Formats: sequence, C-alpha cells, structure tokens
Amino acid sequence: MRAIWATMVLVVALAGSAIAGSAGSSSDDGALRRMLHLPAGVPLPRIPAYDPLTPEKIALGRDLFYDTRLSANQTQSCSSCHVQSLAFTDGLQRPQGSTGQTLKRNAQPLFNLAYLDNYTWASNAITTIEQQIPIPLRNDNPVELGVSDANADQILARFSGDPAYVALFATAFPDSSSGPTYNKITFALASFIRTMTSFGSPYDRYLAGDKSALSEEAKRGLALFNGERLECFHCHSGRALTTAAYDTKRAANDQPFIFFSNGIYNVGNSGKYPAGDHGLADVTLNPRHEGMFQPPSLRNVSVTAPYMHDGSFATLSDVVDSYAAGGRVIADGPLAGDGRVFPNKSSFVRGFRLTDQEKQSLLAYLASLTDQDFLHRPDLGPPVLPK
Repeated sequence: MRAIWATMVLVVALAGSAIAGSAGSSSDDGALRRMLHLPAGVPLPRIPAYDPLTPEKIALGRDLFYDTRLSANQTQSCSSCHVQSLAFTDGLQRPQGSTGQTLKRNAQPLFNLAYLDNYTWASNAITTIEQQIPIPLRNDNPVELGVSDANADQILARFSGDPAYVALFATAFPDSSSGPTYNKITFALASFIRTMTSFGSPYDRYLAGDKSALSEEAKRGLALFNGERLECFHCHSGRALTTAAYDTKRAANDQPFIFFSNGIYNVGNSGKYPAGDHGLADVTLNPRHEGMFQPPSLRNVSVTAPYMHDGSFATLSDVVDSYAAGGRVIADGPLAGDGRVFPNKSSFVRGFRLTDQEKQSLLAYLASLTDQDFLHRPDLGPPVLPK
C-alpha cells in the first residue's frame, strides 16, 4: 500500500519539475530522435528531466505494456484496450476494465503522446504521461487494471519474484537497488509510450515533397480542411494535427486553452451534456466548461472508430455530417436536444455545406493520415518471448 501511494505522490510532485527538450547536444538530439523514430523536420518533444529516455527503460516498458500480470486478476494488460493495428485504440464504443465494468469514455489512441500538454479527454490537471499512467492502474470506479491498496504488494511481487524482470529493472534503473517498484513501472511505461510516434503517412510524404503521395481527391480534401469554410484546422493544426500539441519550439509558458465543445449534445436544450460526463466542467466545476473536451489528433483517424469522447459516432461520415450541421440534433429519447444551439459550443462549429464530391474528398484526405508503418512497427508490438 505504501508503495503505490508513494508512486502517486512522487509523480504528482515531479509534474512541476523541469522539462527537457533533449539531452543538450546535437549528438544527444540525434540519439533521442532515433529512439523516438522521428523523421527529419519533426520537432523534438519535451522529455521530463526526471525520466530521461533510455533504450533499457523502453524495452522494460514494452514488456510491461503487454503483460497481463500488471492487472489484479491477470486478465488484461495495457494492450487490451490499446491495440497497435488500431493505432492503440480498441475499436469499441467504450472499453471494459479487467473486472467487466464499462469505462466512461472511448479509449484514446497512444501515438505522439510525447507532444501533448494535457492527458485524457478532458482534464487540465494531468500534464505528463507519468501522471496519467497510475490512473488506469488504480482506478476503482470503474475498475481498469484493478491495482488497489489491498493487492498492490501482491501484484508487485509478481515482478520482484521473476528473475527475468528483476534483471530488466536493474538494467533499466542501474542507480537503484530497490528492485521493481511502481515508480519504475510508471517511468518505464512512459518511456515506451513516448516511442509511439507516427509521422509516416502519405500526408507526411506529401509534406516532405512527394507530390504524388496524395491523390488529387485527397489534395482537394486537404484544401477544404484548411479552408475557412469548414474551419477544421483551427482545432486540428500543425504536424500533430491537434492544437494540444506541445514541442521544444513552443515556449514553456505558452499554454493556450485547448478545450472545446462541438455541440454533439444539448440534453433537453438545457445547456447540459449527459449526466455522468460533463467534460472539463467535471474537473474545474466551472459551468462555462460544460461539454468541453480536448481535440484529438486526426492522425490515423480512419482506424480509430468509433469517434468522440463517448464513441457515439460510428463512422467518419457521421462525424463530418455533425460538423456540417453545426452540431448534432437528437430527435427523441433521454438525450434529445439540439446541439446546434448548445451555449458553450465553439464558434468554429458553425456548420457548412458540402457536395457529395467534396465530402468524399475530405474523407480521402483523412484517409491519407493513416501511417501503415506505425500500425505494424515490430518494436511497438508484443515482445517475442524466448522458446
């Protein structure tokens, strides 16, 4: 019990520590870029100084990510809800935890997390991957992996009693003699997750100068996406395709407000989202933040269905239709209401007209954001166990 609480306290305390863009020299930058699989021209992310990236921690984190022993009942691993071929989502509207409880929100993809400044769908309080990881480990309402005060020592013993893991922890953390701890599990998982970078789509090849990488239809969709008629680029901009991105080129004190409502609910036309999930307002208790969520990256968006924070849109076509309408109208049932007039809706969700051909062009551009190399990179898949 003391071990897991120590993790939570330490991670929260470290959240305010210095953030390093790289180890400091050009050669260090090159090593960091290789570990992160970053192509030339993509800025380095900010790496916490207290959790520097090393090949040994990455290797340990990969093993832990795919190990069901990290859940209390040994039925799930991190990879159970984050599948590589689906850009580390799970294809479900809302995932289930290790005890069968349904989670509140759609499982988010795990690519390019090293570039984010806030984590989860709607929180301005979780600002590092190290702060985020203990949440699925320890959540009890609903249960995810199911680590608790009662079983924390027992779960840790699975690793401290495994000679192979003891060796991996010793190699990953050579300055420590304490063996496996929850702090080390958190830091190793964070290191592995930071290597989940995705900048190898046809769109990226197009940006790099290969004008044949995109079809003419996709190029028309790109123009629509970046035009003022559709307004998409205001929330999905830059190489990461989200305004939530944060790299070494952005000043440390440059932290714009990145939460928006897209008007997919307006229950009873009361200015409320459904009970149980009011977005950022659940964290800040500010009614002006009702229904506000962080805009996700649109990279690999073609393989991350269903969409929105609650997975309530089955297809990208449905998503485009909602934005074209300026919000979603639910005609009947307990969630009935006109999202077009939701009071906190972003001013960029104004609605627009698209011809069928224009819609197909937009969808073709979104399809060009799929990075097949990322979806099949062997170093991100399950470790090969010795025979």
